[in-house]
Amino acid sequence: MAEITASDVARLRKMTGAGMMDCKVALTESNGDFDAAIDILRKKGQKVAGKRADRDATEGAVIAKKSEDGKRAVIISLNCETDFVAKNEDFVKFAYQILDLAVSNNPSNIEELLGYKINGISIADEIINQTGVIGEKIELGYFDKVEGECVSTYIHTGNKLATIASFSKVIDEHAGKDVVMQIAAMSPVSIDKEDVPQSVIDKEIEIGKELAIQEGKPADMAEKIAVGRLNKFFAENTLLNQQWVKDNKKTIRDFLKGVNAEVKVLAFKRYSLSN
Repeated sequence: MAEITASDVARLRKMTGAGMMDCKVALTESNGDFDAAIDILRKKGQKVAGKRADRDATEGAVIAKKSEDGKRAVIISLNCETDFVAKNEDFVKFAYQILDLAVSNNPSNIEELLGYKINGISIADEIINQTGVIGEKIELGYFDKVEGECVSTYIHTGNKLATIASFSKVIDEHAGKDVVMQIAAMSPVSIDKEDVPQSVIDKEIEIGKELAIQEGKPADMAEKIAVGRLNKFFAENTLLNQQWVKDNKKTIRDFLKGVNAEVKVLAFKRYSLSN
């Protein structure tokens, strides 16, 4: 039986991030073989992940970043079970490793992203490893991106909410930041009223009809009243028609015209842990 020294345990801990006792047990079981010990810790991670599969990973880090050329922005959410872990420096660092790979490799979907490797291990497997190290369920809960001539990103304090947006023209960085902060604050459903899904419009009309009837309006008038109320819905819930949070005398459309009359918002994404 190989002698397991404190320096051996410290070395394995540095390599894996696992706890001191877990490292000592793994080295003892592997008779001092570091590669075998790492496999033991990974298997432990798989067991922990399986035991916690039914847990809710509702905390985590929602972060965003743009590519070096400024034409693509990515947003991800790495989820865990508790706010304590979400604020852990190593957890946040791991989230940024995933984000950096997403920005540099431009995956088409979350499954492709999970296949990318960190230090020779796929993100999917490393998430299992981290589950074993941390002892909580960890999952990549969200991934999306936007592309355009110019992009902007915003991460709200605490990493609970992030937004990204793309534009048809290059605009001032501060102007782009104002738009993504607006998206964070006001949570629009679409860019303009023409982009609102018909299912959302139908739902709003139905709600409006019910309200009109509850207010005592005749049934034959209720639908007309509901359709009329759609304008208020569009003003409050479509980005370009919303009042700008920094100056409620202007809409975001007005604000952008002042920045560049030709610029268009091509796309935006907003994700928060309360989604």
